[in-house]
Amino acid sequence: MIPHPTDIPEAAADAAPEPDAAPEPEGAIGPAAELPPTSDEPAEPAPDIDAATDSLAAEDDDEPLLPQVPEEPGDEVAAGPLAVGRSAIAHAVRLAPTSPGVYRMLNAASDVLYVGKAKNVKKRLASYARPTGHVMRISRMIAATVSVEIISTATETEALLLEANLIKQLRPRFNVLLRDDKSFPYILITGDHWAPQIIKHRGAQSRPGRYFGPFASVGSVNRTITALQRAFLMRSCTDAFFESRTRPCLLYQIKRCAGPCTGEIDFPGYTALVREATDFLSGRSRAVKQELAGEMDKASAELEFETAALYRDRLAALSAIQSQQGINPRTVEEADVFAIHQEGGYFCVEVFFFRTGQNWGNRAYFPRAEKTFTVEEVLAAFLAQFYDDKAPPKQILLSHKIEECELLAEALCIKSGHKVEILTPQRGEKKELVGHALTNAREALGRKLADTATQTRLLQGLVSTLKLPHPPKRIEVYDNSHIQGSNAVGAMIVAGPDGFIKNQYRKFNIRSEGITPGDDYGMMREVLERRFKRLLAPPAEGEAAKPKPDDEVPQWPDLVIIDGGRGQLNAVQEIFQALGLSNVTLMAVAKGPDRDAGRETLFMPGFEPIKLEPRDPVLYFIQRLRDEAHRFVIGSHRKLRKKDIREAGLQEIPGIGPSRKRALLHHFGTLKEIERASLGDLGKVPGISAESAKRIFDYFHPQPG
Repeated sequence: MIPHPTDIPEAAADAAPEPDAAPEPEGAIGPAAELPPTSDEPAEPAPDIDAATDSLAAEDDDEPLLPQVPEEPGDEVAAGPLAVGRSAIAHAVRLAPTSPGVYRMLNAASDVLYVGKAKNVKKRLASYARPTGHVMRISRMIAATVSVEIISTATETEALLLEANLIKQLRPRFNVLLRDDKSFPYILITGDHWAPQIIKHRGAQSRPGRYFGPFASVGSVNRTITALQRAFLMRSCTDAFFESRTRPCLLYQIKRCAGPCTGEIDFPGYTALVREATDFLSGRSRAVKQELAGEMDKASAELEFETAALYRDRLAALSAIQSQQGINPRTVEEADVFAIHQEGGYFCVEVFFFRTGQNWGNRAYFPRAEKTFTVEEVLAAFLAQFYDDKAPPKQILLSHKIEECELLAEALCIKSGHKVEILTPQRGEKKELVGHALTNAREALGRKLADTATQTRLLQGLVSTLKLPHPPKRIEVYDNSHIQGSNAVGAMIVAGPDGFIKNQYRKFNIRSEGITPGDDYGMMREVLERRFKRLLAPPAEGEAAKPKPDDEVPQWPDLVIIDGGRGQLNAVQEIFQALGLSNVTLMAVAKGPDRDAGRETLFMPGFEPIKLEPRDPVLYFIQRLRDEAHRFVIGSHRKLRKKDIREAGLQEIPGIGPSRKRALLHHFGTLKEIERASLGDLGKVPGISAESAKRIFDYFHPQPG
């Protein structure tokens, strides 16, 4: 599918990944807390659709899903197609240079089948033209090839870098593919304000300051920043929030900020805190802890026990950071550790990041590769793609020795501007680090295989319950949200054999002027027409050859689920009939009496209503799909409403005139603080009665319908 210009993928905004709909982290503050915002420049939403935000986008702490491994047919490739493919390659051999370069094999539709590099392109292509000696994977690739494109390079190193870049762009079927390759988060101590912030950062490092990373996940960055705030009392609020303060915020009260905004700490004192935090993140943690311990002993000797207790708490926070990091190497200052494990036809690469002698987290990757690849081949291809857009460290430690190790090291040296060593350690602490990573790779792959098996059973149960012809590869679930017709938004979530596919989620701001406020049928009609008209429209010239966002995810759904009853189902049937759609299975999920979960009724065209037992795993699976769509659309709606509230101010609240508005702003300082205030805090404002406080609180905290 070619997305509608306004149907922007949720995963498009890397700078703000979304946490999963998990329970609030320990110590989380509710809406009444007076907490500062942590970003100066919120991303501008597109004209018709919100960009992904911290409350909506997918959290990358989760391990990526397993790829769909291409099936290898057992029969031999037919001699006719093989002969045609060899002929096309032989023709390319006659024109190929004997110098280094990159070659691309294309099929009849001009899709790139394979990207390879060679020191001598002519010699490498000639090896494919041989009549025998190829494994099944190579034979199938040759049989599908109708033409070969060649790009010459000055050196083999340049060819290696270009090959990795093209593979990531074109995603050829017969290459090893790195999936879920998001940019990694960093910690930034800003350098453009007299009182620097400590914040999470992802993307281009263009803002002045010191960057520390990469960290393996947003979760590990958030935990580290929280502990660093307790240890060094640095602010995390935006500059605009900082400048507008007349009294310290809640972070000062709970001893996570020194309060430089209102002069609770002077400039030299805050500068010392920033220096200590920078030293700690730069690897001088022992010196920082010794300095704090000395200050604690000094304060205790002078009977300043409150000051000594503050230093004690800061030391405890630093110890908590290092305990969360797990293993911290003694002899490895800066390295990335890669370990690969293969099981059941799948591969898992576990990556650990060590910087300044500290463990900054790990992450599991599941590259797509056919079973005939060896672990060494997969690891080598993975490394070249992994560092295509990332700065390598001084050392790279591997669990398996790869071919062309020296060539890859040379390419990374040229790219980074410093020496890079690639080692396969055989003894000592480095060997222990690799062994630890290998254990994690084995366990991560085991968990994913178990999850995949469970998902397969659920999909098979869906086939039996709904009488489907085959297990659905793409399930789309739709839902709407609005409050009395305002800020209407529709959403689509997608699930498949590996679970939720969050980079395929879409949000639709309802914009038709002819829709009556609150008309759920009209909203659903607009969403579905915009979704499926794009699929039905023929691709524009040149668009068919472009790589799809994810070549493993089918663009047409096998099953469409609507939140609603028989009425919603009939409305969707009419929409599909008008569009000429007949090969998509429809289902509506109606809530039980009193909206009880477990008593839902399933409606499908041409069938009697289906009621499943409350503990049926298939019903639980359908509930999860519906609840995920509801979570996603509610988050989208709330963001739209908050934006409108901030633009409208207090004028829109019935019964709040100029006097009460002045009283509220005088008491809280900003509209943002009024929005965050609890019902009790609002009632304490002079001139605000209990009824008015309730009216204000309900306005900022509505219940969407």
